[in-house]
Amino acid sequence: MPDLHLSIEPRPHIEVRGIYGGMPTSLIGNGKTLADFGINAVWLGSQVVDRITVDGIHAQYARAYAEFNTMHHAAFLSDHPDAAPVGPDGRISPPPDGWQGVCPTHPEYRKHRMDAFYSLLHDNPIDGVWLDYHHSHASWEQAVPTLPDTCFCPRCLRQFQLQTGLDTPVSADELSSEWVTWRCSVFTDWVREFREIRDKVRPQALLGTFHCPWTDTERDGAITRKLAIDLRAQVEHLDVLSIMPYHARFGYSSDIEWINRQTAWLGDYLGITGNGTETKQIWPILQASDWGEKVTAGEIGAVVEAGTRRPATGVMVFNWGSFGSQTDKVAALADVYRAIAGH
Repeated sequence: MPDLHLSIEPRPHIEVRGIYGGMPTSLIGNGKTLADFGINAVWLGSQVVDRITVDGIHAQYARAYAEFNTMHHAAFLSDHPDAAPVGPDGRISPPPDGWQGVCPTHPEYRKHRMDAFYSLLHDNPIDGVWLDYHHSHASWEQAVPTLPDTCFCPRCLRQFQLQTGLDTPVSADELSSEWVTWRCSVFTDWVREFREIRDKVRPQALLGTFHCPWTDTERDGAITRKLAIDLRAQVEHLDVLSIMPYHARFGYSSDIEWINRQTAWLGDYLGITGNGTETKQIWPILQASDWGEKVTAGEIGAVVEAGTRRPATGVMVFNWGSFGSQTDKVAALADVYRAIAGH
């Protein structure tokens, strides 16, 4: 069981100690500030970002970051049914476990998301944007994922043939390496364009991504073969990678060291050490809310300790909207954040 009295020495390599899921207004007032709880960053959903909220976070001497949904804007399909992902059988792929993705080669959808990304950066003085749901039509955020093969729509097949000169695989059991590589390149090119917009509109802002915590060999290479995430290619356009090792959600409540193993693997895979001089950084997002199995207050210290070893240079916890009313967890988080900060 996690140590309820875990002692953590200051970790000056941890630059950011954040909360994901909105401004924790219940913590401030009556002379208290976010700094009193060891918090110096807040992540907001892009749909609730506005200048007043961002200015309020900055007034707390904290950084304001936004999450941006890339491939899960399902409302787009109501007026553009041709943007629905298609399976190898040529039929529309139903949303796995209710998770509705969108075809990555649909030109109007891409423009729609790029325009929204531009507006988010242009209209708000945020310190960075994190791409979210940037993967293929799948439901991976659970212990037993659902990973259909997509997208085999006529548009994707045509682009693959034009760009590679190869025939397109029709069997999900025998996807060619060329198909997998091309699929990953489509999603990577989205990241390239997001970076291009960031560089033009708000170059001082960070570009990050929330991504699946699997290694390149887990589930038969599903992070690339199924989700179309090529981390080595995407990192060229990113500043921060926020691996998502949700220990309870993914069945590791009794093995909190799994968090460190996945983060350490990512550092080795990408050549990121967390030595303080690198332009690429790893800031894990850790589970504090009860999603799947419960997360106890006694676990919080061990979870954050495991997630803040190098190569990590920042950390955030998920999800304030769920655990913010659980005072024992908030107190445990404040204790470990203050300890890391040396307060």
